[in-house]
Amino acid sequence: MKRTSIITVNFNQPEVTLDFLQSIKLHTKLAEVEVILVDNGSSEDHSAVFLKEYPELIYISSAENLGFAGGNNLGIARASGEYLLFLNNDTEITGSLVSELTGALDENPEIGLISPLLLYFDAPDVIQYAGSTKMNYITCRNSTIGAMETNRGQYDRAFEETAFCHGAAMMCRKADLASAGLMDNNFFLYYEELDWCEKFKKAGKKIWFTGRTLVYHKESMSVGKESKIKTYFMTRNRMLFIRRNTSWLNTLFFSLYYIGIASPKQVFMYSRKNRKDLIKWVFLGLKWNFTHSKDSNDLGFKI
Repeated sequence: MKRTSIITVNFNQPEVTLDFLQSIKLHTKLAEVEVILVDNGSSEDHSAVFLKEYPELIYISSAENLGFAGGNNLGIARASGEYLLFLNNDTEITGSLVSELTGALDENPEIGLISPLLLYFDAPDVIQYAGSTKMNYITCRNSTIGAMETNRGQYDRAFEETAFCHGAAMMCRKADLASAGLMDNNFFLYYEELDWCEKFKKAGKKIWFTGRTLVYHKESMSVGKESKIKTYFMTRNRMLFIRRNTSWLNTLFFSLYYIGIASPKQVFMYSRKNRKDLIKWVFLGLKWNFTHSKDSNDLGFKI
């Protein structure tokens, strides 16, 4: 029997993680999955509580917060399953998730990464993700298909190619990592799954979406709507993504747009919202890209 390794990362969210483990226990079979929890530098040790809820849990404690990519990479190193299912700890799954995703990979060897339909946990009839459009690499913008639509089954089709997966729920084959590689730790937070999708594409694989199964996502629990850490890494990593995945000429055109239009617009928005405390983090995110190589592991931010 082929096995799936479910990998999740916890950072100071014990209650949310317990709900996640209860959802996994309810909707999966022990013979088919192993669950790996990476505790990513949390301030308190809740391992006993997690193991009491899910005794078969593979618990990994990291002394420092390695970010979304780094935490998941720790989980990958311990995974024994043929399939790797990455789930945010603020998600709750449904019974068909593992079988539908593994079935899609079995039927379609060209798939590298696949994500299910995502619905908002607090508004379970509202869609968060049903695939994504292609990226405009000059502006580094694309759109999420189905976002904020009422779910009426309009995306319940089997499988289809899409531009990017959603980091809250995605699956790949462990064997494909030999060619695609791991997530890059230097993103830390935001854009890491987009960069990973690009790596799979370069390895000759495709990115797919399926609406035949779904996950409920408690969005906005990990990082606030507006915070210095979000502002900094969203600014920094948008440019880093372009630097890592496009030509020098495209990077030049993007930089002119980003510095001359997009970033001033962001600063103006923060001024209007009376969030001037966030403005400096826009400039610091930009500055990082001019003082560090695209492969630098220096985050430029003290976590």
